[in-house]
Amino acid sequence: MTITHLVTHSGGFHADELLSSAVLTRLFPQADLMRSRDRQWVTPAADRIIYDVGGAYDGEAQIFDHHQRPGPLREDGQPFSSFGLIWAHFGRAYLTAMDVPASDIEAIHAKFDTKFVLPIDLLDNGAMEPSVAGPLSILTLPALLGSLKPVFDDTSPTADDDAFLAALPIARSFVEAQIRNLAAKARAKNIVLEAIAKAGASPILELPLGMPYRSALDQAEADHMLFVIHPRSGDWTLNGIKLSNDTFDQRADLPAAWAGLTDTALEDISGVKGAKFCHNARFVAVASTREAILKMAEIAVRDAQ
Repeated sequence: MTITHLVTHSGGFHADELLSSAVLTRLFPQADLMRSRDRQWVTPAADRIIYDVGGAYDGEAQIFDHHQRPGPLREDGQPFSSFGLIWAHFGRAYLTAMDVPASDIEAIHAKFDTKFVLPIDLLDNGAMEPSVAGPLSILTLPALLGSLKPVFDDTSPTADDDAFLAALPIARSFVEAQIRNLAAKARAKNIVLEAIAKAGASPILELPLGMPYRSALDQAEADHMLFVIHPRSGDWTLNGIKLSNDTFDQRADLPAAWAGLTDTALEDISGVKGAKFCHNARFVAVASTREAILKMAEIAVRDAQ
């Protein structure tokens, strides 16, 4: 039977059912979103998906609550919120609807679950302190979405529903942006792996445009590479490679003599015609042509040895 209703609870809202709604409304765009606690609506039926309300979790019956005792747990014992349950059951279909290639769906489903869904689950269940999720709790996604609730003295009888519907496209934008970024990283990885293979033993990695490259470097164990070059809006950039995503320290810095110089001053000190800029922190430089940036990269490699 066709899904005609997506049912979650009325009243105040949290990130888990809001984000669940973002997923489900994309998969079932013709279904009506119903916010209610009435027994007639939170009783399972073939034409509805019920989430974050109803006091039960039964995927076959299409009810996905987590407030009952005992609540549903992941294989590792961590608690689900309604978002985690919806993602586990509908996430792959959602990725397909987002045009994620079939070959990338399992990897992206798992990454999104770990990096985006699980923290929501833990925060909603009180299994993670907001201070752990972010240095300032106001910067956590649940807190930001929660700030969209009506103020305490808004006496409109539709205040909660109005705020929920206004917050829904904002929540959807966060989910879709994360999925697009994960899908882009998967595409980039294949391009970078090809570039690494082409570079061989060279310490300079040339990419066709700026893109994420860290995971591909790690996968290929390309520890010999020191710098990355690629075109950018009419010029070319030379970047150092960080030791890891957790530090600003690099495998090799650009030459100290270049730090903070631009144009003629940088051309004179580097001996490279077309050199345009070097950051004072020596992690990026810019040149006007590929030939110039390659020369700068070669000089930087020699300087680092």
